[in-house]
Amino acid sequence: MTSRHAHDDTRWELAPVAGPADPQDHAGRSTPVPESRDLPPRLDTAVTALTELRGTTVSFTVEPDPESVTDARHFAVSRLIEWNLSELTDDVGLVVSELVTNALRHSGRVTGGRPGDDVHREGVYGDPADPLGSAPSAIRLRLGYEGPWLLCGIMDASRRAPRRKEPDYIAETGRGLHLVESFSVRWGWRGLARGKVVWALFRAP
Repeated sequence: MTSRHAHDDTRWELAPVAGPADPQDHAGRSTPVPESRDLPPRLDTAVTALTELRGTTVSFTVEPDPESVTDARHFAVSRLIEWNLSELTDDVGLVVSELVTNALRHSGRVTGGRPGDDVHREGVYGDPADPLGSAPSAIRLRLGYEGPWLLCGIMDASRRAPRRKEPDYIAETGRGLHLVESFSVRWGWRGLARGKVVWALFRAP
């Protein structure tokens, strides 16, 4: 796998979205990543199309099961091969795995095999308009392609910002967003009416 972090293209007017970790932050602590605002118009349109399932966007529903990370990665890789983007399979596969893992871990996904367990409940986050968590919303993987750019997004019902953790290179976890940043051209997140989307942008060689 190779990092594609340093690409540029005037059509997308690329610039950093998520800033570096707080220099005052210490290992083991985490800080919320600022929401991506004032995106270049074309990228802003692409993120909107991703969330609204418009254009070339395809969607995959993530089940509340540990195997769903592998299933989501396989879905992404198969679509990339269909789109003749085999060169991106390693990088996109890694990023999809990290983002789906984060969504399952932090979005309050319900498990247990009872009816309705294929959704997670927004109400667990203290939404005063929905205190009982009655508004279900599945975690979804979205992919959109407009050559040479591929946009990947993970939608979930949590309004909480992703948190960047100062990596502990001995620990087995905590490096997810650093990997997303390293293997994509640009990444960020956007709040939605119900939840958020965390997205990552890739460029075909």
